[in-house]
Amino acid sequence: MREDRHVVSVRALPETLDDSVLIERSLSDPESFASLFDRHAEEIHRYAARRLGAELADDVTGEVFLAAFRGRARYDRSWPDSRPWLYGIATKVVAQHRRAERRRNHALSKVSAERPGTFDERSADRVTAEQLQPKLARALTRLSAAERDLLLLVAWADLTYEEAAVALGVPVGTVRSRLHRLRVKLRRALGAANPFAEESQHG
Repeated sequence: MREDRHVVSVRALPETLDDSVLIERSLSDPESFASLFDRHAEEIHRYAARRLGAELADDVTGEVFLAAFRGRARYDRSWPDSRPWLYGIATKVVAQHRRAERRRNHALSKVSAERPGTFDERSADRVTAEQLQPKLARALTRLSAAERDLLLLVAWADLTYEEAAVALGVPVGTVRSRLHRLRVKLRRALGAANPFAEESQHG
């Protein structure tokens, strides 16, 4: 009976562990990596769908977690939350589908908006690709791949500046300066109604 209680407690424990501890544990117990997938797969899938469409999101999510599993020994365990690391991998996987992303944004830029002339001014992480209006979709197509990656990690993935810096492997000061320039670009393209306005950012 004592052994049964022990088994139950061990199975329940991963829910209380930081991601960093789960990743470390998975080095000796690979099956425990499934707990990390359970925690974050839905969020990564949602991000992939926003950027590439639902038809590619399953494949991208699978590729992200396969790469994460293979590279888990190199994870910086000083970070208890693995989301910046996972989004960094997701950014690299999305880069392999740039052509599909460009096609998607170009298609969205030509779709008639149901409510022309207005944008959702709530936090930008609530703005899905399906809700993008043509003007915003066109603005995204005019950004470089690196600019789009940074902007959407902060706006859609809701990463802080520091987390975005970790995801992209750049200094946090670089993130701040690049986002400032990006806001200027978007204000010019979108006018005052900018769903990526400064007040929706944080870090």
